[in-house]
Amino acid sequence: MDAITKARALAREAQQLLYDGKCTVYEYKKTRNTVTHETTSEEIPVHINIPCRLSFNSSPATDKTQTVDTLSQNIKLFISPDIIIKAGSKIDVKQNNNTTVYKNSGQPAIYATHQEINLELYREHP
Repeated sequence: MDAITKARALAREAQQLLYDGKCTVYEYKKTRNTVTHETTSEEIPVHINIPCRLSFNSSPATDKTQTVDTLSQNIKLFISPDIIIKAGSKIDVKQNNNTTVYKNSGQPAIYATHQEINLELYREHP
């Protein structure tokens, strides 16, 4: 193993030590009902209990109203680069004893040590 490969492996290991959450990734699959002949989308879990980490960053919104300034929250999922997550997937993340559902808002940025996926809040579990 050359020095660069070894350094990347150590950096990836260090990154994954920070993962304090678990996520389940769902993709949507079209299914056709043989009785009604209707086509619907069904959520199919494709990755279950995968180690991950959420990162939150708030920034002032550029759109101000006359009475209230709003904040925009950026939510980013850090996960292994080996996990394939398609844009548009639904992702349940359990971190800090709280499970929240997110929708994937775009393509993942994949690096040698991890991948980063910007998420949007979908809804919270009751």
